[in-house]
Amino acid sequence: MNELEQRWHSYWQDQGIYRYDPTRGRDETFVVDTPPPTVSGVLHIGHCYSFTQTDLVVRYHRMRGDNIFYPMGWDDNGLATERRVQNIFNVRCDPSLPYEGEDSGFERGAQGDTKPISRRRFIELCDVVVEEDERAFKGLFERLGLSCDWNQTYTTVGKHARFVSQLSFLRLLERGEAELRDAPTMWDIDFQSAIAQAEVEDRDKDGAFHRIRFGLESGGSVVIATTRPELIPACIALLAHPDDERYRGLIGSNAISPLFHAPVPIIADEAADPDKGTGILMVCTFGDAADVEWWRRLGVPVREIIGRDGRIKPAP
Repeated sequence: MNELEQRWHSYWQDQGIYRYDPTRGRDETFVVDTPPPTVSGVLHIGHCYSFTQTDLVVRYHRMRGDNIFYPMGWDDNGLATERRVQNIFNVRCDPSLPYEGEDSGFERGAQGDTKPISRRRFIELCDVVVEEDERAFKGLFERLGLSCDWNQTYTTVGKHARFVSQLSFLRLLERGEAELRDAPTMWDIDFQSAIAQAEVEDRDKDGAFHRIRFGLESGGSVVIATTRPELIPACIALLAHPDDERYRGLIGSNAISPLFHAPVPIIADEAADPDKGTGILMVCTFGDAADVEWWRRLGVPVREIIGRDGRIKPAP
């Protein structure tokens, strides 16, 4: 900041211009539920744009005399932070290792094989990195002149947030509102953790239809067209439109998958497109979101062929 900006910034902080007053009632308080930005170490124009909009609304209510509760949070608990620490120190967390001690140093930008460290030491390195990143974020937002109350700062990696989050999950389990089960999810083979769709970058690539011949239990064969022939061992059903004359006589019978010789039911479904490929398609667990939807709707079993390490499992 230049000298003039710094002088006024210090004045606003000393006078508590942006400070929340807990003694005033809820009816005269304007509350801002600020979604905490992900602390990734990378600041971009989107951060500035989104919080500028919020700040305009806040300043309007402040000029009307409202008591403003405008906190600032940092979303620093998650895979983004874990990956950032891994990349900075070239380490990975191994919960089976004993604590090395807080004096054990790790070099930034270390090269060579990734070094395993204890969970406690890894968390300490996370604290170091997010503190630096949050300082950079705060400096930018102060430079922009955001009128949030920095006395109300919170973090998702903090002990209080972790305690509340874990307690809420335990209560859900006690009430039977949460359960552990196998289900399709986005999976990170490195972190061995489910991830959100927001963490995934979709990319369009050219593909090709491969025509695959399935045998029929009643004799003969049927040809399907697919862009994912590698999922044949995970095939759980063949679908054809009920009005498609070519396959109407096969509905209710079983096909036999090539190479693996597994029985596959042939099912009528209006979602099957007679004009796409050969008009009959295979449902696999799981090729894409459509496979997941058909699996749930049809109640067919799961054939898992890819392990949590991302490798194809041995054929049973």
